[in-house]
Amino acid sequence: MPRVSEAHLAARRQQILDAAARCFVRNGFHQTSMQDVIKEADLSVGAFYRYFKSKNELITAIAGQKISQATGLLDELLAIDPVPPIPEILERLLELVDAAADDDGTVRIAVQVWGEAVHDPEVGALVAEIYGRVRERAVLIAERARAAGQLPPDADVTGAGAAFFGLVQGYILQKVLLGGTDRRTYVSGVRTLLS
Repeated sequence: MPRVSEAHLAARRQQILDAAARCFVRNGFHQTSMQDVIKEADLSVGAFYRYFKSKNELITAIAGQKISQATGLLDELLAIDPVPPIPEILERLLELVDAAADDDGTVRIAVQVWGEAVHDPEVGALVAEIYGRVRERAVLIAERARAAGQLPPDADVTGAGAAFFGLVQGYILQKVLLGGTDRRTYVSGVRTLLS
């Protein structure tokens, strides 16, 4: 029997993740069964379970992909010297959020994951690890901003990083729960608060 290529395995895995994301966006995490995802992916049960054993694994993989986009962007911005102003960094991150909201709606999954993390210790631990990567970079941004004179010399960079991360989450919640949230207006408000 011929060996399946790594590219084929990666494509099949992505096919499943895309199907799961569509189901979670359409029906919610709890209302989506593994059978729903298998049907959406148009795979056999055996083929599906070769890649994922649970909804928690699916949601973790989807969240990991989205967070990797955010951490990649933050790493790019951290490589710039001096670091761009905090509102500019925030706006770039929120562009990713808007793209996820407009393209496939997967930003809605973030809110579902946060709710699930409150009740499921396994999901909670995974969320803490995944989102912790973003917050770590937010603290690094605050450190760099303080060094560049964008923040006061005595600024608490850990607190500033946590607050920055909270601004992103706040935007996501407003976008999903209230709708009509405009990125430029939001960032303008942040600029006003920082001034």
